[in-house]
Amino acid sequence: MDTLVLNPAHALRSRQLQVVNLIFLLLTFITQRNMANIKRVRLPTRKVILKRHVVREELLHNLLEGGQCRDLIRMSENTFRRLCKILQTVGGLRRMQRMSVEEHVARFFYIVSNDLQTRFTSWMYRCSRSTTSRCFHRVLRSILAIEGLYIQQPKGDVIPREIQESRRFYPFFKDCIGAIDGTHVRVHVPNRDAPRYRGRKGYPTINVLAACTFDLKFTYEGTASNSRIIKNAFTRDDKLLIPSDNLLNQCRYCLVDGGLPHTSKVMVPYRGVRYHLKEYSMRAPQNSKELFNLCHASLRNAIERAFGVLKRRFPIIRNRDINLEDEVMQEILNGTQEQDCLNSIETYEAKQEASGSEKEQVKWSDKMDYAYIKAMIKKQEIGNRVNDSFTPTTYAQMVEELNTEHQMDITKSH
Repeated sequence: MDTLVLNPAHALRSRQLQVVNLIFLLLTFITQRNMANIKRVRLPTRKVILKRHVVREELLHNLLEGGQCRDLIRMSENTFRRLCKILQTVGGLRRMQRMSVEEHVARFFYIVSNDLQTRFTSWMYRCSRSTTSRCFHRVLRSILAIEGLYIQQPKGDVIPREIQESRRFYPFFKDCIGAIDGTHVRVHVPNRDAPRYRGRKGYPTINVLAACTFDLKFTYEGTASNSRIIKNAFTRDDKLLIPSDNLLNQCRYCLVDGGLPHTSKVMVPYRGVRYHLKEYSMRAPQNSKELFNLCHASLRNAIERAFGVLKRRFPIIRNRDINLEDEVMQEILNGTQEQDCLNSIETYEAKQEASGSEKEQVKWSDKMDYAYIKAMIKKQEIGNRVNDSFTPTTYAQMVEELNTEHQMDITKSH
């Protein structure tokens, strides 16, 4: 009786174990098959790691000692070393176990100066994309940390040298402290937000508002350039400051284009009158309004030149979102390369003296100097000097006058 009752239970238990074993074998087969299809990732050996390190050291050595620093990262070797020291001592940039501060900075500037993708830089430096990305953002945070040391708004207590030393601008623009303008920069936004950023360029952009002094140093960076945003720029927390002298009841101001409203803090040109410099290349100003617009455009041209220098030095901002670090780096390089420029001029002059000139030499007399100065003054009085320089047509006319007066074959190169 008991045997008849237990046999069916034993048979059921046996069938359950068989099913479990079958499922286990099936899962084992599937797992082994999937693992066989997965590509095995071989971890780098110590020999490979050392080889990569040697490659990176060689790249850095060739950059600093091979004379290619200015071509690849847009600065001289001395400026690069001083910049690394600033970012390390002030910006808080630290070396990693297998990457020095110099390599951090070199990678960052190689990307922003040549508009390169992370995958290409990773391949060149023999590292992963994640390593390159972390390196880029470390340097980026260090640059943003030193923003306040280099992007400073002017106090307005000193007349700019470019105005004080020019009879065209002084004393008429003695209270002017800079220029304000906007530039379109391409941005990457979600598809649902793209119509809000699409303008005359045909692709999503933002209009970045910036202010600079007349020596091309940025003093402020905002978000857009229109009447509504310019009002916000004067009222928000990190507002644009225009200093004023309450004792003398004088207010400093900046120069802007005709797209903004005229206020006590910004000065616009006369509307409906010739304004752009190229419009005066063939015909001098005919009245006081045109003369004012010409001087206004000549001074405000500083902000356009500053944008041009910034975009040529860091091409990455032509196709991607502009960041504050680009303007910070522009100010650092403006300050640290002044001595390098002087050294380059001295080297160039020494080479010129050593090699000599292949052009025909002309011996200038005092009489010729007087005639040349007199001709320049005459051309300036009639308005043929635009943006502190004479047009090619004006130079040709002055050369013709000198040739007629002194009966010599003088060209513009002389």
